[in-house]
Amino acid sequence: MLKWDVGAVVGVSLFALVAVGLMTAGTVWKGRAARPFAAKRARRMAQREYDRHLQRAADQVIAAARRAADEGEPAIVTVEAVVRMARERYGYAEVERQHAAAALRRRYEHARCAVDCVTDAYG
Repeated sequence: MLKWDVGAVVGVSLFALVAVGLMTAGTVWKGRAARPFAAKRARRMAQREYDRHLQRAADQVIAAARRAADEGEPAIVTVEAVVRMARERYGYAEVERQHAAAALRRRYEHARCAVDCVTDAYG
């Protein structure tokens, strides 16, 4: 037969109290670690994500233009196509043309598009 002494009862009740406290804290602060605490940090993270999405959109537009170009023709890559891709694929309501042009220039040079592409990002 199991005998309960005062130490065992206090230990079990303390364990249960700590467990309930942790579950309550988890419910109250759910997801808080994923969100930045500072507004400045949140803006910086949003800007990084915006830049990354613009570069991905530029890569996708370059790849689509290369696929669409016929043999011996240069692929035509426009800033407007990058803006449209960023709006459609990544859900940005407003994309500044100068930001899209900068992203397109970076990816244009990275992908060595001067050999087989033309763009209006430098104009």
